[in-house]
Amino acid sequence: MGKTLYLDCTNGISGDMAVAALIDAGANEARLRDALATLPVGGYEVRVGRVSKAGLDCCDFDVVLDAEHENHDHDMAYLHGGGSSHVGEHAHEHEHEHEHEHGHGHGHGCHDEAGHHHHGSAHHGDGYGHAHGHDHHHEHRAPGDLDRMIDACQLAPRARDLAHRMVDILAHAEAKAHGVALDEVHFHEVGAVDSIVDIVSVAVCLDDLDVTRVIVPRLVDGRGTIRCQHGIIPVPVPATLNIVEAHGLSLSICDVEGELVTPTGAAIVAAVNAERELPARFCVKRVGLGAGKRAYERPSILRAMVIEELPADGRAVPEGDVSCCPSRFSGDPAAGPTIGADAPERIVRLECDIDDATGEQLAYAAERVREAGAREVHWVPVFTKKERPAWQLQVVAAAADVDAVERAILLETTTIGVRRWACERTVLAREACELETPWGVVRAKRVELPDGTSRVKPEFADCAAIARREGIPLQRVVSEAGRAAR
Repeated sequence: MGKTLYLDCTNGISGDMAVAALIDAGANEARLRDALATLPVGGYEVRVGRVSKAGLDCCDFDVVLDAEHENHDHDMAYLHGGGSSHVGEHAHEHEHEHEHEHGHGHGHGCHDEAGHHHHGSAHHGDGYGHAHGHDHHHEHRAPGDLDRMIDACQLAPRARDLAHRMVDILAHAEAKAHGVALDEVHFHEVGAVDSIVDIVSVAVCLDDLDVTRVIVPRLVDGRGTIRCQHGIIPVPVPATLNIVEAHGLSLSICDVEGELVTPTGAAIVAAVNAERELPARFCVKRVGLGAGKRAYERPSILRAMVIEELPADGRAVPEGDVSCCPSRFSGDPAAGPTIGADAPERIVRLECDIDDATGEQLAYAAERVREAGAREVHWVPVFTKKERPAWQLQVVAAAADVDAVERAILLETTTIGVRRWACERTVLAREACELETPWGVVRAKRVELPDGTSRVKPEFADCAAIARREGIPLQRVVSEAGRAAR
């Protein structure tokens, strides 16, 4: 019986992100390299490594083109239609901000999602970027050429079929985007190298993990525009939208300027016939984080989870297994300890010491940090150097919000540095409920304890409002709400 894979595409999906996440989730890298060695295409090498994204350790899958095929393109402003190109220093901070995904027809090979090639102007690898659109005279390949490459590669039947489906989905999307017949779609050589490696790699990794069921609740793409070989087009790009439309994929748009979902990423989701609904309860067996290459406001991370669906009573959890994660509150004491669905599995803690700010400034800073997305903000009195009394700012944020929260800390406080580290946490399953009192309804929160019992806490604001309105002691309202809970 095959495995179920849950792809969390909240921060987008592309070919290289998918391969990296699958390798991180346990796909055999040696088997992948053996398969790629039989692929009849040259001019590249594959590098697999580790990078840091938003403080999280992620796998990085990089298709590095050789000098004959490479082009330089790292200028974000140019890619987004911000003006003329320039040559500038390209900063590395744990990960290279380069691009490497093609796989699009000749008309808009421009996608820069968390780091993908743009036809006619793309490069993997060095520290400088030129966005002046070199146009080398490489040959072009039709979808049939890519299919022949797949057939020549030593792949398991399931991997071969999946790779063919991805090519077919991409080809139909590009044909519609450019208004040409299917046999007139051509992939530029540079794009073909990059895309065929990503496509074959995804197919091999899914087969190696024995994935037979994939769940993708939704795709999340960015907004704005992206520069193409023939001009500037809107994001989501036409090929991605064509795949979404043709295969009924769920899509939402976030407030990030840039391409988070590439056509290859969308084609992967379509080719595996991904389902939208997660099981009510499941165990997480393996987790993989795949990094993209572009630096957007939302970190380009694809999370892949190998999961095992559980019955409603949760009794299928193996003894000693603590990875059971239901997607909603069960309320069943037999189900055992659970984790709330709205709480991230991983969080990031940020911290700094401040000894030169007024109380008013600190209060305002805390407010702004919360607005930036912090889940918790605390001030703790500490003694710093020379025994000076100071305040330590302690912040907890979800991984996706770290960059915005850290920016708020640096802008609104006097600190010159922020410490941060990734943490895992356990959260009790909870649900909202209402308690009937003699004076009206009080909202409350019920949590399930590890021993199967529950605890209910009335909302203070509701109790206080009733006490003021009725002219009665607050404690009386709290007691009545507690009685209703029991």
